[in-house]
Amino acid sequence: MHYIANGTKGLSVIMVVNSDRIFTVGTMIAGLLAGAFIGTSLLGH
Repeated sequence: MHYIANGTKGLSVIMVVNSDRIFTVGTMIAGLLAGAFIGTSLLGH
């Protein structure tokens, strides 16, 4: 149980350190998806 607790703490530290990178990648993916949706909407009509 102690090992699992330490692993969870380590994972949370990694998430805090990399949260800005995860946010940046998520924002880029959302922007690409939105652009694809708008592009197909304009070309489809």
